[in-house]
Amino acid sequence: MKQKFGIILAAGKGTRMKSALYKVMHPVCGKPMVEHVVDQVEKTGATEIVAIVGHGAEMVQNHLGDRVSYAVQAEQLGTGHAVLQAESLLKGKEGTTIVICGDTPLLTSETLSALMEEHERTGAKATILTAIAQDPTGYGRVIRDADGSVLKNVEQKDATPEEQQVKEINTGTYCFDNVVLFSALHEVGNDNAQGEYYLPDVLEILKKRGEVVSAYPMKDFDEGMGVNDRVALSKAEKYMRNRINEEHMRNGVTLIDPEATYIESTVQIGSDTVIEPGVMLKGNTVIGSNCFIGAHSVVRDSVLEDGVRLVAANIEESHMKLDSNAGPFAHLRPNAVLGERVHVGNFVEVKNSTLGADTKVGHLTYIGDADLGEDINVGCGTVFVNYDGKNKHRATIGSHVFIGCNANIVAPVTVGDDVFIAAGSTITEDVPAGALAIARSRQVNKEDYASKLPSAQKD
Repeated sequence: MKQKFGIILAAGKGTRMKSALYKVMHPVCGKPMVEHVVDQVEKTGATEIVAIVGHGAEMVQNHLGDRVSYAVQAEQLGTGHAVLQAESLLKGKEGTTIVICGDTPLLTSETLSALMEEHERTGAKATILTAIAQDPTGYGRVIRDADGSVLKNVEQKDATPEEQQVKEINTGTYCFDNVVLFSALHEVGNDNAQGEYYLPDVLEILKKRGEVVSAYPMKDFDEGMGVNDRVALSKAEKYMRNRINEEHMRNGVTLIDPEATYIESTVQIGSDTVIEPGVMLKGNTVIGSNCFIGAHSVVRDSVLEDGVRLVAANIEESHMKLDSNAGPFAHLRPNAVLGERVHVGNFVEVKNSTLGADTKVGHLTYIGDADLGEDINVGCGTVFVNYDGKNKHRATIGSHVFIGCNANIVAPVTVGDDVFIAAGSTITEDVPAGALAIARSRQVNKEDYASKLPSAQKD
């Protein structure tokens, strides 16, 4: 088995993006384009991958880390010059090298592997990944002989009227014999209008040597899309979103309206989960089986165990355990943990807190920096007062506690098990287990006084 290598061209600035962000770092379904490419090249079995970086090199390196090696193209002198920068890392190594652009996030490992297999089958020294374009305008054409072998690659501006009618186009992805690749690159010249060294010139050099150059047409033209501007980025996003959604549906997830559902590539979802329109699932989110994600919910970097239900809820960096639920309009901020069967209802916000099993927080409540036990009822309008103006403090609430409406729990404070906190109380001191805590002024009724108030006076 021959070794497999990968060279990812990621040095271009991407001026047409009109962005301060390095082109290949623009995300498609939550992941930078270049990371999508690395993922797929890795799946082909490539043992060494080299990213050619230039503009924004540090940004790429910080994101990909040691998944790839790096070679710097200090001057942008063409694709052939870019590939040549990998010579110090790959020269003399026997095997097959795939060369792919970092702005082609839709290419799959299946297509890349098929390209490599065709390369091996034909005994070629170079194989072009091609596609059939209904409108090939602007693309380089692949011209074949009568027997199907590749005669040449010709750019649009250099093509004859007959060649311009050819619909098989060069996608810019190639397979090469690694040793032959670098040998031929040294023969590439820059005698052209741009004064650049073009990778496709290697094909002509190999043909003149009498080597076999082949081509493999992929099934889906759109898969080879290169992203050069925001319009193309939006098209790639839509294509990838449809691919992701279809995969989830085939794995047993119900999407009521896939066109109105956004799921990033890193999200995992269990079977028999139902997702309504307007939902956004982002980052490293894991959703279990038999969940219900209601319309317009947003979940980011969170774990939702089996049976969780959301209704128009916003969940970020949190953990909802078995059969818990949130919403409508609940907000779980980072480090919120809901135990089994916990209910968090209308306009409830939870931050950096744990809620034990069977606890219920119905509505209009803020819980921050607190640890709540099991089977607690938190009344409407309760606020956990965790900030003194300078520092955050934690509150600890035992199990089987009833907190009446409009209570203030002023941290740091500890409330024992089986406590009843009267409505309207402001708790500033620890409450022992089994106690009734009342912290409010005694009601005073002044008879016949209302008529003396300004509101009762008539003009």
